[in-house]
Amino acid sequence: MSFSTHFTHAITRRPAGSIIRGLRAVDTGTPDLALMQEHHAAYIATLRETGATVIELPSLDAYPDSVFVEDTALCLPQGAVVMRPGAPSRLGEAAEMAPHLRALYSQVVAIAGADSFIEGGDILVTEREILVGRSARTNAAGIAELTRLVAPWGHTVREVHTPPGVLHFKTDCSLLDADTILSTKRLSASGCFTGYKVIDVAEGEEAAANTIRFNDLVLMPAGFPKTRDAIATAGFTTREIGNTECAKLDGGMSCLSLRFTPA
Repeated sequence: MSFSTHFTHAITRRPAGSIIRGLRAVDTGTPDLALMQEHHAAYIATLRETGATVIELPSLDAYPDSVFVEDTALCLPQGAVVMRPGAPSRLGEAAEMAPHLRALYSQVVAIAGADSFIEGGDILVTEREILVGRSARTNAAGIAELTRLVAPWGHTVREVHTPPGVLHFKTDCSLLDADTILSTKRLSASGCFTGYKVIDVAEGEEAAANTIRFNDLVLMPAGFPKTRDAIATAGFTTREIGNTECAKLDGGMSCLSLRFTPA
């Protein structure tokens, strides 16, 4: 069973009312909190449908972006690494997540360097390596520290680059199985996925690149039929989830959960 696509647990956090003040690269409108909560409930229900235990943490009004829990940690079979987000307003979110991880894992370490910044949205875990994209939120010092922390657990890290103007590496890619990656053409053209099978999202559907393979389902944002059909044609079972409101805050499917099987 693949540790990078099959999980027993997920952690999510309810959207806070303050999310209307969340960070965004481009202002495309204020999120509708009620609709976001509806989409979030559908997301959690779908994770649970696969048989996983889903831990839904309460909202944190002090942290508008706290629904995007993926940025706070990297969860591996051997242990968890607490991140150090590159957005100053999000540093407290990682500290809030740490005790929940310690309740589930015997080994929890943390990115601690004052000059180190790294967010989970820039980390793609495959069966053979951990790809980490340099971005506005993840720097070389953060990647170097992560490399040192996960080496004793048998993981290797490869630094890659997030396309210019793209928030996170996984904004533009996601893992479908041990050998297959869904990607935008602007990212796959860089050659960073050499050795993997790549499915490019349809032109004009770049926002569909961020999906999650969670057990037997591929959760993807609704509204991208060409990419949905390409994923299905490749043999995967898709489930579309509304994501219009999170998208206003640069959020996608992977951002909304930490997915893992604790040791």
